[in-house]
Amino acid sequence: MRRNDLIRALRAYARKRNIEFWVDEKKGKGSHYRVKVGTELTTIQSDLNPPRIQRILKQLKIDPADI
Repeated sequence: MRRNDLIRALRAYARKRNIEFWVDEKKGKGSHYRVKVGTELTTIQSDLNPPRIQRILKQLKIDPADI
């Protein structure tokens, strides 16, 4: 999964649950983006692999089955 695909899925997740979602492309260092879903905040790197995606979802307290 690419970063843009993950961000798109997170945006849909937030929209479905009517919770806050934003992406800040400037706050992250280098090619990293800061993402907020509800009250949880994390950093998403440009290169993603399945374990990293799992870690991101865990930090955001999102069940992978919901994405």
